[in-house]
Amino acid sequence: MSKTASFRAFAGIALVGAMALGITACSGGSSAESTGAAGSDGELTTIGFVAVGPEGGWRTANEQNIQDSFSKENGFDLKYAPATNGDQNSQITAFTSFIDEGVDAILLSATEATGWESVLERAQEAEIPVVLLDRGIEPNDTSLYTSHIAPDNVGISASAAEWANAQFPDGANYVVLEGPPGLSVVNDRNKGWDETIDANMKKLESQSANWSTEEAKSVFETILKANNNDVQLVFAQNDEMGLGAALAVEEAGLKPGTDVKIITIDGTKAALTALSEGRLSFVAEYNPLFGDTAIDVVKSALAGETVESDIVVPSVTFDSPEAATEALPTRQF
Repeated sequence: MSKTASFRAFAGIALVGAMALGITACSGGSSAESTGAAGSDGELTTIGFVAVGPEGGWRTANEQNIQDSFSKENGFDLKYAPATNGDQNSQITAFTSFIDEGVDAILLSATEATGWESVLERAQEAEIPVVLLDRGIEPNDTSLYTSHIAPDNVGISASAAEWANAQFPDGANYVVLEGPPGLSVVNDRNKGWDETIDANMKKLESQSANWSTEEAKSVFETILKANNNDVQLVFAQNDEMGLGAALAVEEAGLKPGTDVKIITIDGTKAALTALSEGRLSFVAEYNPLFGDTAIDVVKSALAGETVESDIVVPSVTFDSPEAATEALPTRQF
C-alpha cells in the first residue's frame, strides 16, 4: 500500500471468483446452460448493455471496460445501447428490445433512478437476469434484479466530508456542485456528505452543474460574485465540475487549492494531474473498472447460483499532490 495515497475500503468485499449469499439469480434466455463463456457448442452468450453513453472521463472508462470485458474472446456477444442524450425513454426502449430478442442477460446503467419497475418485471418473467452497474434504482426492490455493482457513493462522499472537517476545524463557507437531479448517485453523494460534515461548516449554495466543466465554471463564478469571494471550500460531485470550479477561482484572482479548497469525486487522470499541481485539494476515486466482477456475476446467474445483491467496488482517496503524482504513471483512466 502506498504511503502517500489514502486507501479506503468503503465496506468493500473481495470481487474475485464465484460469489455467494444474496438473492437467487434466475437463469435466463435461450443459453441458460451457458456459464458466461462460450458453451460446448461454441455459442456466444448474448448480453444487452443498456448504457448511459458519453458523459465524461469516468463514464468513458467504465463503459469501455465493460465492453472490453464482455468481448467475443471471452465468450460474449455484447450489444451496446447508449442512451440518446441521456434520455430514459431511449433506455427503456433498448431494455424492452433486449427482452424481446431473448438475450441471456442485461446490464443496466440507469440515467434515472425511478421508473424501472415495469421493464424489470418483464425481464424477470422472461427469466433474464439483470445486473445494475454503477447507478441504483428507486425504490430499491432487490427482488427485481440480480445484483448491483458499484463503488460506495455514501462512503466515498463521507470520506470527503471527513477530510473537509479536518481541514476546517473552526468551520468554513462551502458550496456543493451536484450532478443532474434525480440520480441515485447524486442522492447518495449528498447523503454521505450531509450526514458527515460538521455543523460549523456553512453551506452557501447547492446547485447542479450537470457533470459539466463549463457549467460548473459558470455556476461557481456567479456564486463567488454573490458572496464577495467569501467561499473556502467546494465539494464537486465529479472531477469535471471540480475542474470547472478551479477555473472560476482562477478567474476571480484567487488560488485554487489555497484560497479555495476543492474536493472532487471520480479520480480521473485529469483530476489527479490537477491535484499534483495543487489546483485541486482532495480527489476521491470512484473506481470504474469492474468489468471482471460483472462477468463473475453473469456467470453465476446463468449457472443458477446465488450472488450478492449488492457488491461494493473498493476505491481509493488521494489527499496530497504527492499521492497524485505517485499514482499518475499507472492510472488507467
